[in-house]
Amino acid sequence: MAEFKKVNDIKELASLASSIWHEYWTCILTPEQIDYMVENFQSEKAIKNQIENENYTYYFIIKDGAKAGYFGISDKKEYLFLSKLYLKKEYRHQGLGKKAFEKIKELANDKPIRLTVNKYNTNTINAYKKWGFEIIDAVVTDIGSGFVMNDYIMGT
Repeated sequence: MAEFKKVNDIKELASLASSIWHEYWTCILTPEQIDYMVENFQSEKAIKNQIENENYTYYFIIKDGAKAGYFGISDKKEYLFLSKLYLKKEYRHQGLGKKAFEKIKELANDKPIRLTVNKYNTNTINAYKKWGFEIIDAVVTDIGSGFVMNDYIMGT
């Protein structure tokens, strides 16, 4: 059974995020882009800023007392933005992503949910489609230092 606990320890979240990102993204992104994105979007400083200034809330995904992953959401006026949903490698394909999504739907309180997903992240795109998402748009976002995010926007 999965549990979800609101993040209070930003340092612990940043450490978890860094380890997952450096393991997961190596087949799609360069190590330099992964380092850049972790520093700018998932470091202690970035997470603190998101929570304090961008209406983000993060949750740990816990299984059998261990932190298996996390998700981050931001409540917008018209929809709930699912910013991040990541699991450690050893916890993938056990239904935890689906359980997390059920919690996210509960937190959305009947609002539509939107997210961005890398266009080459096929397994994740397929999982979101199974959960009722559809591709709404495609965007290429310049994130600085010569890096871009090449994403689909998906929504419920």
